[in-house]
Amino acid sequence: MKSRADAVGLVLARPARMLGLEPFFMELIAGIEEVLASDGRSLLLHVVPDHDAEIAAYRRWGKGEMVDAVVVVNVVAEDPRLPILTELGIPAVVIGGPTRDLPFSNVWIDNAQAMRDAVAHLVSLGHLHLARVSGPSTLAHTQTRTEAFLSECTRRGAEGTVVEGDYTELSGTRSTRALLGRRGAPSAIVYDNDVMALAGLGVAQEMGVSVPERLSILAWDDSALCRLAHPPLSAMSLDVYAMGAQAADCVLNLLAGGPVASHMAPLPCLVARGSTASFTR
Repeated sequence: MKSRADAVGLVLARPARMLGLEPFFMELIAGIEEVLASDGRSLLLHVVPDHDAEIAAYRRWGKGEMVDAVVVVNVVAEDPRLPILTELGIPAVVIGGPTRDLPFSNVWIDNAQAMRDAVAHLVSLGHLHLARVSGPSTLAHTQTRTEAFLSECTRRGAEGTVVEGDYTELSGTRSTRALLGRRGAPSAIVYDNDVMALAGLGVAQEMGVSVPERLSILAWDDSALCRLAHPPLSAMSLDVYAMGAQAADCVLNLLAGGPVASHMAPLPCLVARGSTASFTR
């Protein structure tokens, strides 16, 4: 028997123009849609400026019975959206976590271990001053990665510096200029997405800092942008499409009366390309 709406909602609280620049969400949406379509359901996508507007959308959807469930992304500490979804009684699958104390299934990545692997690789190449251009510090996965980055740098005897960005080209450009323009500039930078990493590569070239001879660059979220760059960007590669499909499978399981459960996505793996190399002082 078909459900009330045969639709699953996804609200993205971010500038609409960013969707055309970020491969991550396009791949995630594609994975969700393929699995939902196999069950005769559709994805209702709504782009809003902030979490207040996202919560308002959930209230409209709940009141109008427009969706059977929602997928929640970009979890923040003390996330205000999750209690609202509980109040509204809308089944939800959270991408992020693990969220053990809430009545939601979730699909999560071990961001801490992935970051430790990234730092270990760069230190093994001889880099002892590493920097990280992060996403927004309010995001739970940003906090996890930052904590792991700093602690792993300390554990391995390396210096770690963190500059906050917002996933945009502009923040990647500004952050890289600030890092490379200071005394004792880092010899390796880890970026929280491919767009900021590409911007950083452009800044390094403008400033005459050769990549990878003087600066190694490592992007998070592998994409065609990384592979087509010159030099091609090393990246922490995650099958985002498969993660979207996994989240959609969780949604269908919930709607079929299955239990709330936590599922780990495959660990991101390091793909070394031309933007990282051994560093000799």
